[in-house]
Amino acid sequence: MDSEARLFPPRPIRSVRAVYARQRSCPSDFAEVTVDFEPWEDGVVFEVSAHLDTRGFVNAEDRSAYHTALDTGIREELAELAPGITAAVAVVLRAMRVHEVDSHPGAFRAVGRVAVRNALALAYGPHPRPEHRRA
Repeated sequence: MDSEARLFPPRPIRSVRAVYARQRSCPSDFAEVTVDFEPWEDGVVFEVSAHLDTRGFVNAEDRSAYHTALDTGIREELAELAPGITAAVAVVLRAMRVHEVDSHPGAFRAVGRVAVRNALALAYGPHPRPEHRRA
């Protein structure tokens, strides 16, 4: 990376698909989302599209919890951007897929982190930040 500060995303990155699926036991973990990353003012804004495509049954209370968890995961991952990259992004949730048993807020928090990693790879290549090393 160059020494000049950069904003993320450098351009609109649309239709970023992210899946978090782990099958260890019952229940397992499942969340799938499609999100857009749009250049915005400094910071992070999370929005749900008025035309959200939801696949799978989810009641209103769980849907709200999934949106909140997704937003949290996105913000957590963006807080760990590489030095010199600043978040200036509006994230728009376009689609989500849920499983009646295996979807839960923790899976949506995790898929938010995956969505950011996928968008970073599309913007800057497969390794947009240095690996964290433990002492």
